[in-house]
Amino acid sequence: MSESVKIVGAGLCGSLMSIYLARRGYTVDLFEARGDLRKETLPAGRSINLALANRGLRALGEVGLGEQVRKLLTVMRGRMIHDEAGKTEFQAYGQRPWEVIYSVSRPGLNALLLDAAENEHGVRIHFRHPCQAIDLESDRLVLLDETSEEPLELPLTTTIAADGAGSVIRQALETAGRVESRTDWLEHAYKELTIPPSSVDHWRIEPHALHISPRGGYMMIALPNVDDSFTVTLFLPTHGEPGFDQLDTPEAAGRFFDASFPDTRALIPDLEKAFFVNPVAPLGTVRCAPWNVGGQVCLIGDAAHAIVPFHGQGMNAAFEDCLELDRHLETSNGNFEEAFRRFSESRKPSADAIADMALENYVEMRDSVRDPAFLLRKAVAFELERRSPERFVPRYSMVMFRSDVSYAEAQRRGAIQGLILDQITHGQSSLEDCDMDAADVLVHTSLEPLPPASTP
Repeated sequence: MSESVKIVGAGLCGSLMSIYLARRGYTVDLFEARGDLRKETLPAGRSINLALANRGLRALGEVGLGEQVRKLLTVMRGRMIHDEAGKTEFQAYGQRPWEVIYSVSRPGLNALLLDAAENEHGVRIHFRHPCQAIDLESDRLVLLDETSEEPLELPLTTTIAADGAGSVIRQALETAGRVESRTDWLEHAYKELTIPPSSVDHWRIEPHALHISPRGGYMMIALPNVDDSFTVTLFLPTHGEPGFDQLDTPEAAGRFFDASFPDTRALIPDLEKAFFVNPVAPLGTVRCAPWNVGGQVCLIGDAAHAIVPFHGQGMNAAFEDCLELDRHLETSNGNFEEAFRRFSESRKPSADAIADMALENYVEMRDSVRDPAFLLRKAVAFELERRSPERFVPRYSMVMFRSDVSYAEAQRRGAIQGLILDQITHGQSSLEDCDMDAADVLVHTSLEPLPPASTP
């Protein structure tokens, strides 16, 4: 009989992790607090439309799901910036055809993973089984079977917690003094809306871009869906002027969109009513350490390191967690205590790095993308990449397109590159004004070569 592993949380991360484990021959029980999203409609407004990048695709490809997943994706080649008057400007993500990211719906991707786990790998999925408590001393995991309304007590052995940013298991471990955890709430929140497809020409705005309407202290984005609609997400301070607390009537919401996003307002039917369909949801960063208690419990994905969504890496980081934990299981010959410890120690620096970079990217998205100084730095960075592609890879590109470069390494190299860009662009107004020969010297003396990039 194969060894049994329990996973709490059947979202994206837990579902994929269950596949990795089942492939290794483990008997996997996957417990989920909610119902089966494949059979019932779950509450709206719970998730931001997701961006799938190289790291996530690599993790999915390792378990043979690459081709199936691609059917759910819409390619985004860059950012389409919208100003207050509705004028647009396209900014490419990278310089190569394959340097793109993909928009994907959370429910569709989650359903695919659940189907693969259940039907192809024999994972036993238990819906409506919320985790109630854990007890390290008595070695118990307590879940509630909502169908029978009876508690289900299981041994707390080889349990992976993939129960999200509000993880019950992480909180229990913190209460027991086994992990230290901190949640830093952003003073901004989000709300989702939808731009429906056109009955005439399907897409109502450019389909192969992530649309950003930056307004300094706040912004709105729109991501394309395979049904020709767009998922719109408004990021706004929770309180203030403007703030979600001020948009408490249909009239107030209408006036706000008229002033800040008139081009988007024209694309959302009955906006005043639609604005109140989905809730306002908070944004926060979760950091904790360690991620494991011996071989008993291991935190993974958002349960270990939830981040804000502004670098499009929350799902990608969680999927990369699955790949990395699988590798540690391989090198530790199935010793879960050793694998959990190695995973926690080696992965945390990168989790902290992408958390920091995601927060920084919010400032870039809501403000800097229109700043001439930012655009000059981007132009110089692209030119340096063309001149020294083995040494200078823009930080954004390392994060999004180079899964062979860890988040921590991308952050380290990005800091060095930032200093180079500061020096070369200081006091300049155009690429032609910049001393690129001096920049070449700085690049070659400050940055060691990277391995050649592989084409996905």
